Amino acid sequence: RDVAVTGVQTCALPIYLTARIEKTVAFLGTFKPEQIDGSEERDITLKMRTGEMKFKGQAYLQNFVQGNLYFHVTTAYAILRHNGVDVGKWDYLGR
Repeated sequence: RDVAVTGVQTCALPIYLTARIEKTVAFLGTFKPEQIDGSEERDITLKMRTGEMKFKGQAYLQNFVQGNLYFHVTTAYAILRHNGVDVGKWDYLGR
């Protein structure tokens, strides 16, 4: 959004958030394929307030992680937009 059009100065993505993202990407880069290979059948147990949730690795990823990931990405995107950060559809899609 342009200040001349909206009359509102937009802010840049906070530096600490950029650093945190870079740190997370670097951490993910430390995993080796053998640490992940075969994890489709690995037992996963989450301890929740309401009790334990048990999954096999692939079901955990497809039925629990993906939904939570999309929820949090969409929520963060909406908060950034609400606070005037100049992000759009292509930022959301990672392009």
